[in-house]
Amino acid sequence: MDSEPNSAEDSHPGWISVFVQLMKLRVIVLLQITAICAILVHDLLSRHGLIEVDRSWSDTAYTIVITVIGGTLSAGGSNAINMWYDSDIDPLMKRTKNRPVPKGHISPRGALFFGLLISIIGSSIFFIVSWKAAFWSFFSVFFYVIVYSIWLKRRTPQNIVIGGAAGATPPLIGWAAAAGDSISGINPFDLGSPIPWMLFALIFFWTPPHFWALALYRSGEYAKAEVPMMNEVKGAKHTILQSKIYCGLLILLGSVPCFWPESGLPLLWAFTSGILTFWYALSVWRIDPDEGLDENGRMPKAAKSFFRSLYYLGLMFLTLVLICLIPPSRLGIMGPL
Repeated sequence: MDSEPNSAEDSHPGWISVFVQLMKLRVIVLLQITAICAILVHDLLSRHGLIEVDRSWSDTAYTIVITVIGGTLSAGGSNAINMWYDSDIDPLMKRTKNRPVPKGHISPRGALFFGLLISIIGSSIFFIVSWKAAFWSFFSVFFYVIVYSIWLKRRTPQNIVIGGAAGATPPLIGWAAAAGDSISGINPFDLGSPIPWMLFALIFFWTPPHFWALALYRSGEYAKAEVPMMNEVKGAKHTILQSKIYCGLLILLGSVPCFWPESGLPLLWAFTSGILTFWYALSVWRIDPDEGLDENGRMPKAAKSFFRSLYYLGLMFLTLVLICLIPPSRLGIMGPL
């Protein structure tokens, strides 16, 4: 008799499910929130007369739709290409062994083709609103795939630090998409305001402690795949120290409106971001490299810090939007200096 078919776990889930898994849509949600918030901040400031460009609510909605579509496709394509390149190590880690390629639901070459196709389409969509938004979208794909996945990830414990630049670009893309033709010139770094670059720095400084907490929580998995995460190379104590340093940088970044009036950010942002960063930093300070591991050999406090970091980043951007909703005249001394 013929052998029984594979278990339901190994059966093909359908191509739509496979493509969604390749794109890692749950991860993309947070990136899209930061891009949308950058659009809203730009347009709210323009309505308050702090940015010289006329933007209607229909313009805002249109830009958000373009950004969500383009950003989802470009970031999703990057993730799919990453799964092609990591097809040799994904089966070795519990966190990644159930991805479509290790499960045999799609070939590595199929994941590569799918990723290339949608990342090119997604980044090209931004040309509808701004060539600078398209530039930063293509840059993000290139940096994540070539610089991070292929070059840095398996070579240096600084992989997350440098590679974090790719994940920090959504505010640049969103801001450039909202600004459109109002920012002239051929320099893609000139976005007409320092605000998008401060939002870029926020994500850039947030990325190392966020991912190092994940690495600590899942301690040992990256070592099996020979990925030199900081905790595997330098140890847990050094990794936690580095995470604390980045939390300090986040606090300094939030205080920018206090000593740089030209930033355009309200002074209220310095106080709210300081409170939120302190709340997040507490979870980093509480990670104990000597704490007992759970039944899976993992650090529970590192897990708490990882999940708190997700809430922290979302709250930082959403709070900025709420502050920008308030007319500067009503903020008084808490407005832009």
